[in-house]
Amino acid sequence: MYVTRQQDVDPEEAGDAPLFYGGRVTRQPLVGKTDQEDYNFGIVSFYDGSKNHFHTHTSDQILFATKGVGIVANESEEVQMEAGDTAFIPAGEKHWHGAADGHDFSHISLTRPDSVTEMFKPEA
Repeated sequence: MYVTRQQDVDPEEAGDAPLFYGGRVTRQPLVGKTDQEDYNFGIVSFYDGSKNHFHTHTSDQILFATKGVGIVANESEEVQMEAGDTAFIPAGEKHWHGAADGHDFSHISLTRPDSVTEMFKPEA
């Protein structure tokens, strides 16, 4: 057994990854820096309106909002999320999520480590 103290795990900048747009995004592992066999589990923080493009995962994804105001959306609806809200996104569902404009937003994301993400960028 070990305990990870979040103040000891530095958030990693992620906003330059192709999946994200609109501003700063960080990722912070919740179980330290070890590789997990059964899950990916971390905090993703979107700053002032930053979001990700439509994408799918080959595993289910659970998002648990921890602070701020955000949006989770699929192709037919957008839902505002606040601290304490949980979104369940089934494997293969095309979706996006991020901070509502003018707000920061953080959520815990849970997926399988072998999950593959496919991104769909809007056509120019």
